[in-house]
Amino acid sequence: MARLPRLTLADMPHHVIQRGNNRQPIFVDRADHEKLLGLMAENATRFGIALHAYVLMDNHFHLLATPNNTTGLPQFMQSVGRSYVRYFNDRHGRSGTLWEGRYRSTLIQTDRYLLTCMAYIDLNPVRAGMVADARDFPWSSHGHYAGLRHDRLLTPHPLYWELGNTPFAREAAYVDLVRSGVRTADQTALTEATLRGWAAGDGDFLDSLQKATDRRVIKAKAGRPPSKPSPE
Repeated sequence: MARLPRLTLADMPHHVIQRGNNRQPIFVDRADHEKLLGLMAENATRFGIALHAYVLMDNHFHLLATPNNTTGLPQFMQSVGRSYVRYFNDRHGRSGTLWEGRYRSTLIQTDRYLLTCMAYIDLNPVRAGMVADARDFPWSSHGHYAGLRHDRLLTPHPLYWELGNTPFAREAAYVDLVRSGVRTADQTALTEATLRGWAAGDGDFLDSLQKATDRRVIKAKAGRPPSKPSPE
């Protein structure tokens, strides 16, 4: 069965996952993390990508990004991916692929899932047992939103600005949001939608989205389509 084209629309947030081949590590040390972030910063400007959140795990990474055109996100991921593989192979004396095939992505409903997706991304190292608190992990966007550092790579989404009238209020509100965790149902919905390429949102959002694209936005129902009634 042919793979569906990725669902990518301009001016809407997308959750992206890219994994290492066979779950192998894609970072060895600090220099590798910094190289990938540098490539992202360079190519985000080049291809019109507003990057809202990220986390670099040992063998995969997550992004939350809004492209300003329909081709920007695939071009961004291709350019970053190819450049990083060349760098990684040269630096570590290896050859061959680094990624597990195509990156996975989903388009998410902004008001329903954007802040939840940011928290989901930030909590990856906590769920993996790497740190006890998201603020302790150096390779995610959480430090920026928690007021611990400034990250030039990031473009805060308007929903983040609505968390408070001052930087301190926004930072405190966001830290509380992340500490509250992500509901299991939301975590499952975001993970499955991203890995399978379906949009994540409520029924009205999905209906509206389907009118904007010829590509199916949700999984087709199993079985044959219902037969038309026979004329009497």
